Amino acid sequence: MDSESETVTDGVSTFANGDIDSVSTTDHMTKIGVIAVDQRVKRKAKRLLKQHSKETPNNGTLVHTRYWKNSRKPRNGFRRGLPKKGGAGGKGVWGKLGSESDGVEEMDRNDPNYDSDALDNGDIELKCIIPELNDEELKKNLELIILEYYEHGDCDEALISIDELNCNSKKHLIPLHAIEIALDHKPSHREMTSVLLSDLTVRIVKPKEMITAFQMLLSNLPDLILDCPEAPVLLGNFIARAIADACMPPKAVKIFKEKIENDYASEALNRADTLLSSELALYRLDNVWGIGGGLRPVKTLIRQMNLLLEEYLSSCDIQEATRCLVALEVPHFYHELVYEAVVLTLESLNQEVEDNMCTLLKSLSDAIIVTPDMMQRGFLRVFEDMPDIVIDVPLAYTVLERFVEKCHKAGFVNENVIKKMPTKGRKRFVSEGDGGRVKEHY
Repeated sequence: MDSESETVTDGVSTFANGDIDSVSTTDHMTKIGVIAVDQRVKRKAKRLLKQHSKETPNNGTLVHTRYWKNSRKPRNGFRRGLPKKGGAGGKGVWGKLGSESDGVEEMDRNDPNYDSDALDNGDIELKCIIPELNDEELKKNLELIILEYYEHGDCDEALISIDELNCNSKKHLIPLHAIEIALDHKPSHREMTSVLLSDLTVRIVKPKEMITAFQMLLSNLPDLILDCPEAPVLLGNFIARAIADACMPPKAVKIFKEKIENDYASEALNRADTLLSSELALYRLDNVWGIGGGLRPVKTLIRQMNLLLEEYLSSCDIQEATRCLVALEVPHFYHELVYEAVVLTLESLNQEVEDNMCTLLKSLSDAIIVTPDMMQRGFLRVFEDMPDIVIDVPLAYTVLERFVEKCHKAGFVNENVIKKMPTKGRKRFVSEGDGGRVKEHY
């Protein structure tokens, strides 16, 4: 070993000195091996130098080798040049704006939180379903719509409101409740109800449903008559008018007669049959409820008021007289009733007539059907016409004074009327010696 190491040492020194020609072949091969060893030594020295430079930072402090092992810096010395996660990564951040909608996660059916009705499935279709109204709700809503219709009179608006109600299986209740409400109102409102029923048949209610509604009304007549004694006659008018307006076929009356359940229903059907059997049925049925109060001629209203007062004097039925007066639907013209009542009292010259008229006017005043303003206006009109009335009734001033005093004691004639009441000026001639002069009035 000592001789070999000496030989290698000599060869290296010789190779280093550049004396190659003086070396033999064996020595040449030995020199080649020495070069290879020398290269391995140099490469190892470079690795150790590089490792030493990594373990020792710029400040010269020794760092553990695992620091570089877990480092995420690229080993090749190059980088992508992009921020991590598009600039939205890191601890405690929400992520890139809009990243929550980038991908749709598939739901696992084995997940405990999986919901088969979830919207993510794509098989679910949502529809707006409005629950159908029950009978009480439908009646309440219809009553509000119809009462509002009585105020504005716009049939189209009423139909739009009725059409918005969810009552597909209960449409027959619409005309039923409409007629029940109309029974408690004025003739003009019943006329509006008949017009509404005609338009309902065209747009919402079918003729079969209309027949069902009238069948139910006929069966309910024993209950309806408690609140409205004229229910059979009024319902007969509604039936005849509905047939005339093509809301129901003409054979509807025959169908109803086959299912009569009470005497009131028979009376209503007889009334409808009588109206329809007339030759001018279609023309007359258009005015089956009469003409509205404001549209009637003044002479017609005066004549009806006179008939009302004459009927009252014969029967002394205050309730019937009040009902007839309200049915005229002319509250702005009630001063005419007061005027006609006072004039009729003056012309009768009867104490009993005075008492009955005073009782009627007091009842109308207490019920606030005839307002104090209308009452005063009626009496003042009589006062203005007294010069003409006294021509036909010479004792008119005396009767007027007695009647006004009686009404004042009853409490519905105020002091203003008493002060404006006229008195007859009496003329008295003096003796012949005065030359026939007429004395002054006193």
